[in-house]
Amino acid sequence: MDIIILSNGPGEVTTWVLPVVKALRQQLGNDSDLIRISVILSPCPNATGKEAAIALSYSEVDRVQSPEYFWSFLLWGKTAQNWDWRAKGVVVFLGGDQFFTVVIGKRLGYRTVVYGEWEARWHSLIDSFGVMKAETMARVPQKYADKFTVVGDLMSDLPGDGLSVGGNVNREIADGLSVGGDSLPIAENLSISPETSPPTDNPSATKSPTHPLPDLIALFPGSKAAKLTQGLPLTLAIAEYISAAKPEIRFAIPVAPTLDLETLVSFANPQQNPLINKFGWASAELIIAENTDKLGSSKPETTSGASQFSKNRDYLLAPPFNKGGWGGENCGDFPVSLPKQAPLTTPVNSSLKIGDSSNYQKPFIKTSKGLFVELWQEFPAYHLLSQCQICLTTVGANTAELGSLGIPMIILLPTNQLDAMRSWDGLPGLLANLPGVGSIFAKLINWFVFQKVLRKGGLFAWPNIWAKSEIVPELVGKLQPEDVAKLVLDYLDNPEKLAKMRSRLRGVRGKPGAAQKLAQLVCEELV
Repeated sequence: MDIIILSNGPGEVTTWVLPVVKALRQQLGNDSDLIRISVILSPCPNATGKEAAIALSYSEVDRVQSPEYFWSFLLWGKTAQNWDWRAKGVVVFLGGDQFFTVVIGKRLGYRTVVYGEWEARWHSLIDSFGVMKAETMARVPQKYADKFTVVGDLMSDLPGDGLSVGGNVNREIADGLSVGGDSLPIAENLSISPETSPPTDNPSATKSPTHPLPDLIALFPGSKAAKLTQGLPLTLAIAEYISAAKPEIRFAIPVAPTLDLETLVSFANPQQNPLINKFGWASAELIIAENTDKLGSSKPETTSGASQFSKNRDYLLAPPFNKGGWGGENCGDFPVSLPKQAPLTTPVNSSLKIGDSSNYQKPFIKTSKGLFVELWQEFPAYHLLSQCQICLTTVGANTAELGSLGIPMIILLPTNQLDAMRSWDGLPGLLANLPGVGSIFAKLINWFVFQKVLRKGGLFAWPNIWAKSEIVPELVGKLQPEDVAKLVLDYLDNPEKLAKMRSRLRGVRGKPGAAQKLAQLVCEELV
């Protein structure tokens, strides 16, 4: 039997598809000869181009088709690799347009299941709906009510809050077993072994396996140029102010899987990003340690060019995607293995001093003031994020993920450069990107949007939207790094404030189990 997952954007692929395919395999087993899971992506204005590679990295998924081939499949039923289809199957909607589910289900003669976060459509043509809230069902005609089941919020099934076993974060449990299960212990219960403890100025201050982590702050500057242009140099500048007050604090950037390191760090290069000098924000360079041994003794080298991995990445990940190997007109018939994610990127020698770059085994950023910021390339990095005391982040799906994990955060919406944001959908996006006059339109559109939202008391972060009140601070305007740093330091100096934020986040994120319930609906349609 076949299960077809329809999805589109980076948020849907990472926060909906992942927990659902895990739950499906838990209930139906891992034998692809019996149950084959295919992911078909539709075009999305927020797509990064790497969604297919991300979906293919999930071990539960057998094959993936990237969005450029979607319309041919929708209209003519033809996939890029001429996939075969089994006699029985289910089409599952996890992003895109719900009508696609109807068309594909009818074409293949498959049953259909739709996950409705806020709304459900095509009631008469879809076989089963799993909705996030009961309010969605209230708007449905009574004759279709038996098709609906409240499953809950899929984001609540993100592997959450970390787990410490024997002094180390248990990756398998943190990455998998929380799907549909009980919540894992909260971040303040985490501990690490001496081998992975952070560096300190005091060589005798080696952490014991039960000693809690020092303060760790994650920075989420964004994953697209529109956000990174302001987000990266601004958050690095904030980190420098915080570090000046509390040198023991560690910083890390969870790198979006859609970004290579050179592209990310280019936004901290003043020669490529004029906003750095204009606003006095932080510049930085990429440091990569090659052949680092267990003690981190090898000398890192600065790189301005692409790493071997990033040079080959576009070639290796070129569509069409299929775990069985490459095929099609422009591809050879040899099998290709996707590169594995880098291991944990933490300093390893606690006797070394902060600022000694030999502490780091993996890539990191070094700012112009000498601050080292780790680059986490593991994805998803939930077990790493669970170590954080607080995060600085832009708006987006990551606020939902952090909220679901119960991790405190501060939302940054800088308007220092109003024309930097040009990724609006529809006519506003077209006007903002017009040659010559696009900057003027971008400033007007962004000013209008911010003023309208602020007047209405609008909320941007998903946890705040869920709660209909401000659980996590949202800082909007011409942000000054020192002012934001003072707010962060206040939270760190008053841990009861962080505890209150964690508690409120856990209160609005919903109970886990949505993915298991939705998977059960799929199983029922397979019978």
